[in-house]
Amino acid sequence: MGTGLSNARRAGRQLERCRDPINVAWKNQNVTFNPRSFNGKRIEATSSPRSKANVDSSSASPSSLPELDLQANGTADYFTGALSTRVIPIAYVAAIVIGIPSNVITMGTLASKTRAFPAAILYFSLALSDLLFLLTLVLRVFYHLNGNHWVFGEAACRAVTACFYGNVYCSIHTLMCIGVKRYLAIVHPFVYKGLPKRSCAALSALAVWLVFVVAMVPELLVRQSYHLPRLGITTCHDVLPLGDGSYSFLPYYKLTLICLGFFAPFLVTVVSYVSIIRQLNRSSCDWMFYIKTSTLVFVIFTVCFLPSNMLHFVHYVKLYSSREEHFYIYYSVAMCLCGLHSCLDPFLFCLMSRSTGAKLHFITHKGKTLSIST
Repeated sequence: MGTGLSNARRAGRQLERCRDPINVAWKNQNVTFNPRSFNGKRIEATSSPRSKANVDSSSASPSSLPELDLQANGTADYFTGALSTRVIPIAYVAAIVIGIPSNVITMGTLASKTRAFPAAILYFSLALSDLLFLLTLVLRVFYHLNGNHWVFGEAACRAVTACFYGNVYCSIHTLMCIGVKRYLAIVHPFVYKGLPKRSCAALSALAVWLVFVVAMVPELLVRQSYHLPRLGITTCHDVLPLGDGSYSFLPYYKLTLICLGFFAPFLVTVVSYVSIIRQLNRSSCDWMFYIKTSTLVFVIFTVCFLPSNMLHFVHYVKLYSSREEHFYIYYSVAMCLCGLHSCLDPFLFCLMSRSTGAKLHFITHKGKTLSIST
């Protein structure tokens, strides 16, 4: 009787041990998928909570930072491979070398023209956004060349991340505002004639900056840097914990940001410039400058912004449907193309400035000529 009872107890304990991994796996399948990053599993610290609380995270050593363990086998290869430590930073360096001087020159040229040409306010805002984006790339370059090891602290990581993405979307919306302004001037000249142009340009630029300062607040609220003991590096924004509840809102925030930050302005810009080209093709004048600028805007959107935002979107879909995270590698490469926009925008200004201030002449229904400066 006693032997049979002990055997039953041992069988019960063995069954519980078999159930535990199943329960753990089932729980892991029900956690919220992670934001735009690689998946990391939090490692419990061995030190006491009290001793950790006394350490400032902005100046803490790697051993005192929260630690994560990588979940995918290919992620470690990405962090140690030539793609992230050589190719990506070289592309960023090229953007910095070309973009910073050209945008500084553009801002200096525009500073004296904002009174004469209201559109110069939007171009100045675009150049400023590109310049801030390029300055954040300087720290990103050091991060990648240092083996994807972040040494500037948590506060700097949050600020660089917010500035990096915020200025990308700020540039996209500024390009949209420029396109809408030209659309009104050419397709609806009588409406455009009655607008307070300088006030509209200033308010548009200010609204874009305010919206994206607010939109980047979530990036500042969550921890962005984590230590990877397996690789001995501290990543910035690249690896975030999957099951942490404080990150549960980020996927929905990111998807909303992609749709409102890129797809919506892209659609508005396409409609604006297609309408401009159709309107100009009906006239007998030479509007080659407008066609060239429209083509360059399309190139900036389709080559610089479209690949990264499409891969960004697909990355989330894959995370939600099949827990795949390798699309983040493709997204990181596409961000190199995204950095190219800060080099092309000054050339866009050069093209647009040749037609800025030009007079468009329209015949009113009373036979009078309406002259509009674009």
